[in-house]
Amino acid sequence: MTTRSPFRRFAVAALFLLATAAVSIAWRSQAPPRVLVFSKTAGYRHASIEPGVAAIKKLGRENGFAVDATEDAGAFTDRNLTQYQAVVFLSTTGDVLDARQQDSFERYIQAGGGWVGIHSATDTEYDWPWYGRLAGAYFTSHPLDPNVRKGTFRVLDKSHPSTVGFPDTWEREDEFYNFKSISPAIRVLVDIDEKSYQGGTNGDRHPMSWYHQFDGGRVFYTNMGHTDATFTEAPFLRHLLGGLRYAMGTGTLDYSKARPEENRFTKVVLAEVLNEPVELAVLPNDRVLFVERHGAVKLYTPATRRVTTIATIKVSSKYADSSEAEDGLLGLAADPGFARNGWVYMFYSPAGPAPKNVLSRFTIERDSMSLASEKVMLEVPVQREQCCHTGGSIAFDGQGNLYLSTGDNTSPRAIGYAPLDERPERVPWDAQKSSSNTNDLRGKILRIHPEPDGSYTIPAGNLFSPGTPKTRPEI
Repeated sequence: MTTRSPFRRFAVAALFLLATAAVSIAWRSQAPPRVLVFSKTAGYRHASIEPGVAAIKKLGRENGFAVDATEDAGAFTDRNLTQYQAVVFLSTTGDVLDARQQDSFERYIQAGGGWVGIHSATDTEYDWPWYGRLAGAYFTSHPLDPNVRKGTFRVLDKSHPSTVGFPDTWEREDEFYNFKSISPAIRVLVDIDEKSYQGGTNGDRHPMSWYHQFDGGRVFYTNMGHTDATFTEAPFLRHLLGGLRYAMGTGTLDYSKARPEENRFTKVVLAEVLNEPVELAVLPNDRVLFVERHGAVKLYTPATRRVTTIATIKVSSKYADSSEAEDGLLGLAADPGFARNGWVYMFYSPAGPAPKNVLSRFTIERDSMSLASEKVMLEVPVQREQCCHTGGSIAFDGQGNLYLSTGDNTSPRAIGYAPLDERPERVPWDAQKSSSNTNDLRGKILRIHPEPDGSYTIPAGNLFSPGTPKTRPEI
């Protein structure tokens, strides 16, 4: 007879316990999917909410998913919602979420979460357009005296998990909503025959249950659920379970697909009481250089939290008839190598009799700019007789090319039609001199490459090659 040593018996028992523990740990690590049932009301409260919560919890126990129920809108945070595969709005009414909670719920859906709406979930959040599109429609009315009636449902789509195996028609008693703002994106599963009861207003296609994909998430809604008895009806519970399974999907959330949280952005006022600020450039050390149309060049310095005027350029801001012009200091950009060279570019209308706008380069040293450092790179002849249409924004691309937008220096207001007027005295109102003239720089986007000496070259690929007759290669 062979006997086992105590050590061997201990080793076998230990292995058994370890194996059992491993199975237990593996089982616990695969937590069942979770559903959040939300039933807060800010209007009419349905007595069927409590039976509905109980029924959904029972469905969860019988079908392998956990159910949490709450009427606390504080549950709508990014951190809390990430544990749920679907959120059920069970006969909610009115305004139930504040702005921050709405933001979190939108992000949850965008991350791939699911939503199930039951009955008066469509009588909720009328001032939140996103929610209306999510739900697919809003409640508008229901039959009265009595409000609960018998009607005939028609099952239109039997391919969905919520309607597989259902008969073509389904008679039941409930409160049948009429809807407004019905989204064309919803896919109707069940509608109601309005000839089978009185009080319907949606016509031959009166939806009762539907689904759709919206903003990254999955949506299922059913109008059923007004009566307590609804939550004891086997066909309805089967319908609801299929809708829950659809909304839960794979259970995977990806918040990289959601828009950023609103609270990641903070507005800080750097300067107030400005006089027509036009463009800005962010300099090293988070300094902000900006210009005002009437000629002021200003610098915001974070270290002091102050705005100082570092230069004032004399500009033309009147037309020949003394009316206020759109001209002035219009464009600003920092050189891509600003940290090394201190160069900034400005487009403006110089004061004086010569009707022109100029693109100039200036040098900033520390926190000051000398007007004597100006190098005029490009001149654009203009007319200052009459209004208007002025441009001047400046930007750089990744190859160090400078882009300048110029206005067409023409207004159509005097004739009410396209600005085409060939009469000699009507030149200010004729855009053939500018935007439709290939030999004129107005009404164009210009692209040049600034050179260190203050001149510029023409980059390859512009509209007209250098030397092309009656054209400007800067265009």
